[in-house]
Amino acid sequence: MAGINRHVLTALALFVAYSMISCASTPAPVTGDIPRMDKDELKALLDSHDVVILDVRTSSEWNRSAYKIRGARRLDQGNADRVETMYPKERTIVVYCS
Repeated sequence: MAGINRHVLTALALFVAYSMISCASTPAPVTGDIPRMDKDELKALLDSHDVVILDVRTSSEWNRSAYKIRGARRLDQGNADRVETMYPKERTIVVYCS
């Protein structure tokens, strides 16, 4: 996966915000240029330094859960609109809630 441009990051920020709102009940739809990946694709990327995995669950859901993707960082809802400035644009951003 190549670097992420501003259009994709903007769509990603909107996706993250929507995911935070609807994470507990239904999966958020994928829109725009945001590709989906399955668990096997993600497993292949887990040790890559070019990938940032963001968990968009609330802090209470994150803390209660025994299940987290190795290396994932929780994205605080207040920072969803700053994702594009938080990480280098060359990195692949993977967003999940589970």
